[in-house]
Amino acid sequence: MKKIELDIVALSHSVTQSHNYAVVLGEQHGSRRLPIVIGGFEAQAIAVAMERMTPNRPLTHDLFKNTLETFTIDLKEVIINNLLDGIFYARLVCERNGELFEIDSRTSDALAMAVRFNCPIFTYEFILDAAGVVLEEPEAKASTRGSAGTTSSRRKRQSPAKGATLSSYSVEELNRLLDDVLGKEDYEQAAKIRDEINRRKEQG
Repeated sequence: MKKIELDIVALSHSVTQSHNYAVVLGEQHGSRRLPIVIGGFEAQAIAVAMERMTPNRPLTHDLFKNTLETFTIDLKEVIINNLLDGIFYARLVCERNGELFEIDSRTSDALAMAVRFNCPIFTYEFILDAAGVVLEEPEAKASTRGSAGTTSSRRKRQSPAKGATLSSYSVEELNRLLDDVLGKEDYEQAAKIRDEINRRKEQG
């Protein structure tokens, strides 16, 4: 079967399941999107890797990555290979000493590993046909412009206050605050704190 490459295009709260998140995968050479509901822990694992954050202690997916690398096993790609009763299935395609082998995985875990190894994510046509949604270009662009304008105006009102608040913390306090907001899965605020920490490092 022909494989279709996907990119992670969004990670947000699920509108249908309040305690879960939705990771949205986009067709690399097309307009279809594949939304997958995942748990909060897996969402945190994906977000931390995407934002290039380094927790004080390794998360479960970091530990698995370190283990694979210790035994010179490389994750070549992730394949979302099946969809049964609304549940997505995935496999990790690994390579060691020129030999390829596959490991069964939950899709959320597979995505968290793909981000860490910076490896491609694939699926098949029948899965996109069954669970994919088509992005309607004109409406999407109009919506994006409207949202961007609203978000921009909000940021103009909010940024100075938030910037002033973060600037009053020491680096040690910022690191503690970062751990706290990561525990609450507030990834947007975590990214801002990370940027403030990086800014301090550049100045120092």
